[in-house]
Amino acid sequence: MPDDPRDIPGDFAHARTVEVRFADTDAMGHVNNAEYLTYAEIARAAYYEAATGEQLQLGVHGAIEGMILAELRMTYRSPAFYGEFITVETRIERIGHTSYGMVHRLSAPESRYGPSRLVAIADSVLVSYDYSAERPIPVPPALIEAIEAFEGRRLRS
Repeated sequence: MPDDPRDIPGDFAHARTVEVRFADTDAMGHVNNAEYLTYAEIARAAYYEAATGEQLQLGVHGAIEGMILAELRMTYRSPAFYGEFITVETRIERIGHTSYGMVHRLSAPESRYGPSRLVAIADSVLVSYDYSAERPIPVPPALIEAIEAFEGRRLRS
């Protein structure tokens, strides 16, 4: 992918490729803006599994603790189209007391739609959460250790 001054600089610890389905596109023929949030969600789950070595427990009723997405800002740079493969690169930027910051870079390789390009960038905040008390809790030490080992650097603020 060529350099783009609007990109998030640096290396990313994880990458997940997502195929653009026909259903992801809108009347204009490009990926609908809401689908990029799903691509980031897919990458978040894949990142968690790669960093922790554990399968993400989805649909487990009665969970006491977990992580919730508190904020996500998506900045669109170039359209994506049906049949392309979007690479979603992910890294953790910082770990705070009850939350951590995650960023994503979405890019498309050269295809029938043109050269490789930056498609979007995203910045999000995830909060460690106690569902029974309905409040944030400290990020679990085991998760901090797993993320820092995966990223290869200290991230605690």
